[in-house]
Amino acid sequence: MSIPAYPVYLFDLDGTLLDSAADICGAIQQVLVQHNRPGVEDAFLRTYIGRHLLDLFEHLLPHYSAAQIDQMIQDYRAIYAARRHTMTRTYPGAAEALAALGGRKSTATTKGTPTTRLVLDMFGLLPYFHHVQGTDGFPAKPAPDVILKALEALAANPEDCLFVGDSGADMEAGRRAGVRTCAVRYGYGDHAEMARHEPDFWIDDLRELVSAGRG
Repeated sequence: MSIPAYPVYLFDLDGTLLDSAADICGAIQQVLVQHNRPGVEDAFLRTYIGRHLLDLFEHLLPHYSAAQIDQMIQDYRAIYAARRHTMTRTYPGAAEALAALGGRKSTATTKGTPTTRLVLDMFGLLPYFHHVQGTDGFPAKPAPDVILKALEALAANPEDCLFVGDSGADMEAGRRAGVRTCAVRYGYGDHAEMARHEPDFWIDDLRELVSAGRG
């Protein structure tokens, strides 16, 4: 199916614009070692990228109290920041696509807004965005809140928007927000889970958004 051009594009970050799994999983592994829960494979941790850390830590340590889980999340944030994204890379074509794509653009990510802005700037992607929206004190995807907040900031309607992401949580959030959704096949998400939410489009490279829109 051909992808039309949209007035507004929203992008997930990890697994969509940035290949950041090595830094994310590495930081999680350090936290798990500190809390005597080593031995979790990165392949499993990758399935939680894009969801709130609360979900992951509660799954792995169900006997932990809310205070202990909160401490793990704080530990992760400190360790992740200290890694300075040294093992993170932009996906091929991401910068080119953002530069060439028309319309207004924002992120819609589970990362907090300050961290999102910092990472985008570090990898040279910040100038391509009209707004940066992270998850700041409201429910994370698959809840639609981060998408709705981005649309509100851009004074845009859901029907004017295409949301691009790599996970089932992204696709569900997009559906619940009433926007069109585009699933990328190269990220961390399970394709069957994404398909369950019936994305409007599938792509293998973000540059397909540009060529399709021009076509």
